Amino acid sequence: MAKVAFIGLGVMGYPMAGHIKGRGQHEVTVFNRTPERADRWVSQHGGTAARTPREAAVGADFVFACVGNDDDLRSVVLGDDGLLAGAKAGSIIVDNTTASAMVARELAVIAEARDVGFLDAPVSGGQAGAENGQLTVMVGGDRNVFERAKPVIDCYAKMIGLMGPVGAGQLTKMVNQICIAGLVQGLAEGIHFAKRADLDVEAVIDVISKGAAQSWQMENRWKTMDAGEYEHGFAVNWMRKDLAITTDEARRNGAKLPVAALVDQFYAEVQAMGGGRWDTSSLLARLMRD
Repeated sequence: MAKVAFIGLGVMGYPMAGHIKGRGQHEVTVFNRTPERADRWVSQHGGTAARTPREAAVGADFVFACVGNDDDLRSVVLGDDGLLAGAKAGSIIVDNTTASAMVARELAVIAEARDVGFLDAPVSGGQAGAENGQLTVMVGGDRNVFERAKPVIDCYAKMIGLMGPVGAGQLTKMVNQICIAGLVQGLAEGIHFAKRADLDVEAVIDVISKGAAQSWQMENRWKTMDAGEYEHGFAVNWMRKDLAITTDEARRNGAKLPVAALVDQFYAEVQAMGGGRWDTSSLLARLMRD
């Protein structure tokens, strides 16, 4: 049993921390910017709530973070109340935030100077994956550090891959988001076409899902998309944040992302429709609005 701190109890972090406590039987201290949410987690799972990231990290063997973006990550890691101020030598930071590869490398250097390991470990699988402990985790970092942390990460994961040095986890998550953007747009256009052609959407999906068009998005999202329900997954606002990070990285490495850039514009239109909190499958709503 390890001593674990978990920073950030959003829709992903809340159940992930719960699996570390429940499945792993680890000793867990949590921190959240809204203290009431941390208190609620403790009342549900046990453990302890801390009032600062620093307090949460004191004595911890592993410190997990799952926050919103680069700035949020820096705010909980650095400074007098940041988790690094409380982290002990030899401990490991596991960052589950979807952030830039640059911030991962920046924080890893600072952590290393304090004899603290660092892994960037963004996840895929959405809220349902977090709640069911079935996330895919893409990790960047030193292999020895990874091997030490992997048994704890296993508590909320179905697949964990070490993708390379620090930053490689975030870069892999960018590939994930590029692929998802194209898949969801294609599915939205397909369902839209089927509706306009007066086809039975269920019958169409039943057939094509057994062939080359099959995807996780098709299997898990076509029914809610067909019903015009968009409250079942990763929000448009967060997808646009991820695509912005991806576009910035592409400018640096010279990758050409015409489809991802176009779909990002479509998501901007969904936001303008008031759908910033809708899930990413709401690309269909944009097509059906006329």
